[in-house]
Amino acid sequence: MSHNETELQLRRYSPQAAPSIVTWPQTIDEARWWAGPQTAWPVPRAAVQRWHADPDVQPYILSHGTALLGYGELWIDPDEQEVELARLIVAPEHRGQGFGRALVLLLLEEARRTEYSRVFLRVVPENHAAIACYHRAGFTPVGQEDQQAFNQGQPVDYLWMQHLPDQPS
Repeated sequence: MSHNETELQLRRYSPQAAPSIVTWPQTIDEARWWAGPQTAWPVPRAAVQRWHADPDVQPYILSHGTALLGYGELWIDPDEQEVELARLIVAPEHRGQGFGRALVLLLLEEARRTEYSRVFLRVVPENHAAIACYHRAGFTPVGQEDQQAFNQGQPVDYLWMQHLPDQPS
């Protein structure tokens, strides 16, 4: 499927999408990369509902017509004055076609609408496809000192990446 980014739509998440989205992780590793290291597989719909109870979590769906292509969240952190892109996933049948990068870029547009210019994401280092996607969208790893500080108290040593306001996407 070829796509034009103007045909893609990023819209706020609707609970009707949950039954499809929770089937997208194809392995226990994918489930844990997406939903966290303690996640069950298949991912329970109730887990997704719990995520959205936090008022600082803004969930989105990437679609093309009626086709659901991707899911991602913005985590707004007023205390740190930053936004984190989180829980990004693309439907398995749409992977490798540029929809991940499109999802990231559209989420970045939403992040820019907040009052915070610092935008981060974290990724499991073994998730090579996601890391490549994030690089293509203009994210770069934070420095080693920040990596260590950000990973304090985390269940996994994530690779933390930042999108700087003046970086091209």
